Amino acid sequence: MFIGMAGAGLSCAVIARDLAEQGHKIEIFERRSHVAGNCHTERDANSGVMVHIYGPHIFHTDDDEVWAYVNRFMEFKPYVNRVKATTRGQVFSLPINLHTINQFFGKTFNPAEAQAFIEQQADLSITDPQNFEEQALRFVGRDLYEAFFRGYTLKQWGIDPKELPASILKRLPVRFNYNDNYFFHRHQGMPAEGYTQMVERILDHPNIKVSLGADFTRDKVDQFDHVFYSGPVDGFYYYDL
Repeated sequence: MFIGMAGAGLSCAVIARDLAEQGHKIEIFERRSHVAGNCHTERDANSGVMVHIYGPHIFHTDDDEVWAYVNRFMEFKPYVNRVKATTRGQVFSLPINLHTINQFFGKTFNPAEAQAFIEQQADLSITDPQNFEEQALRFVGRDLYEAFFRGYTLKQWGIDPKELPASILKRLPVRFNYNDNYFFHRHQGMPAEGYTQMVERILDHPNIKVSLGADFTRDKVDQFDHVFYSGPVDGFYYYDL
């Protein structure tokens, strides 16, 4: 089977490798000058630092098969994501955990006391949250929402939290222990030589052809037996809508 793919990011790379090993011929079109999509990494020539060009990507999973797969193509270095936030003139750990709560409110709660206290802060009059702000107020109350969620959300999304759906924040990351690891997953790390080299190795197969700087357009569909499209859906329709 002759298969066309739009995008040389991690998704299409994994699909392409699997199909290529089954004997299918793959042609990948990538509009950028590099593979790996938004995970693209480059080593700074002066400092030697590996830079995540489009923003940091931490690999984390509980799936042993997934972890074994990526380690097949690249050694992964241990990495634990520990996030800090500056608010009200202090530095706090995120996600909100027992230390954050005690520091923020000037308390020495144990886990049960902290959970009961946060429940007292919650706005229980909101029974059916309709937006991001209501969802946050319902579960952590006004003080924690204003300190840790509102400003970050405005910066992240560029619109008022009241205009965002509640589903974005269905489960607030609040912990009643001192775990400040941002993720819960058993496997966490960074590829030693960067995501781009890892994806290049995944795509290194005689049945895979990668065309960089080449856009995949709808007129190419009929050239293939099957197509995988990982670009923007509205882009596939030439942004007509």
